Amino acid sequence: MEWAGVVTLLLVICVSCYLLISSKRKRLHKGKLPPGPTPLPLIGNFLQIKSGKTLKYLLKVSSGVAFSNGERWKQLRRFSVTILKNFGMGKKSIEERIQEEAQFLLEEFRKTKGKPLDLTDPLRSALSNIICSIVFGDRFDYEDKEFQALLRIMNNFYWELSTTWSQLYDMFPTFLKYFPGPHTRVYDIMSHLMCFIAKRVKKNQETLDSNFPRDFIDCYLIQMEKEKGNPLSEFNFKNLEQTIFNLFFAGTETSSSTLRYGFLFLMKYPEVQEKVHEEIDRVIGHNRIPNNEDRRQMPYTDAVIHEIQRVGDLLPMGAAHMVTCDTEFRGYFIPKGMEVCPLLSSVLHDPTMFKSPNVFNPENFLDENGRFKKNDAFVPFSAGKRNCLGDSLARMELFLFFTTILQSFQLKPLVPPEDLDPTPLENGFINIPPFYQLSFIPR
Repeated sequence: MEWAGVVTLLLVICVSCYLLISSKRKRLHKGKLPPGPTPLPLIGNFLQIKSGKTLKYLLKVSSGVAFSNGERWKQLRRFSVTILKNFGMGKKSIEERIQEEAQFLLEEFRKTKGKPLDLTDPLRSALSNIICSIVFGDRFDYEDKEFQALLRIMNNFYWELSTTWSQLYDMFPTFLKYFPGPHTRVYDIMSHLMCFIAKRVKKNQETLDSNFPRDFIDCYLIQMEKEKGNPLSEFNFKNLEQTIFNLFFAGTETSSSTLRYGFLFLMKYPEVQEKVHEEIDRVIGHNRIPNNEDRRQMPYTDAVIHEIQRVGDLLPMGAAHMVTCDTEFRGYFIPKGMEVCPLLSSVLHDPTMFKSPNVFNPENFLDENGRFKKNDAFVPFSAGKRNCLGDSLARMELFLFFTTILQSFQLKPLVPPEDLDPTPLENGFINIPPFYQLSFIPR
């Protein structure tokens, strides 16, 4: 462990001990709280969470991570969903953008001429371009230096977010910001991305035409102007930058990582890939571009994509929820104001809801007649009002990229299928898929 990190940890422990000795906290309620280990003041159960094993620990006890809430969350979410719909989320226009980007991606794969390729960067570029077209009004060339710099920042943030140190800083930024150490890396990375976003916002400001909004930023700036006299408005530059950041993170890394998991599973289970190819050939053929309506006639492919999301379990912990009033639940007392984090992983692997909860099996989403079967335990986009605001966009992206690539290529691993290991590289608040190479063989 780095010395700066050790010093920071010791300071946290000292302050915690001081608070424990010098003050007595009033009990929130005489009722019975949910079971769990006794937390220390200030740092809670942090010392009991091992690096890389956060999810395993949280499956045994209750815990949560803070995100924005209240009126700010309501205003920004409502606005974001509306604007995304206006710019085509769930409509034909966004479908055309995805179809176009999928063709650019196919060209990248054709250039390899069957040679091994790590598809991490091409997938990340393609999925990020969908968000870029919505937020910035245009896509980037895959080799664009500014675009590549943006993707590197996003990737670094994605990795750092799974470290235990970053979680400590996320919980106590006001206190820990005064001390150096590895806990600050995630916010250092975020500051670079915010600078990139701020430059794009400034560029939009200089060329804004309120009568003809070009993208998400323009719409937000117009809304800011409308509400500049409202003291309760949450529309400001800081929230604009944070909202754009959230859109990029959700729309780039999560979707591209899901596809990486998906192609790995298809190579590990070649019989599944063969069935998907057969359904694509039968429903779509080789001469037209897949569209989102094809999903209705492709139950097996739809089931495979759902199973990829279930087993990939990319975000095992959903967004934190706050209890709005004192609540009795199954004999336990949960006080008002307590943050509760739903462990989506426990639901996605529930043996009472899936016949094969711990193995990759598309039959989990098919009935006895081979028709697609919905399952209430399928919650990769979280649950309740705080579910992913871009879930319909993500569903369309996954289906169109998945079918477009498999329409044109067979995925060939460099090792025997049984030697492919889908174990995540990081198993914390995010499950990061392993790196691998494959060959794209034209069909």
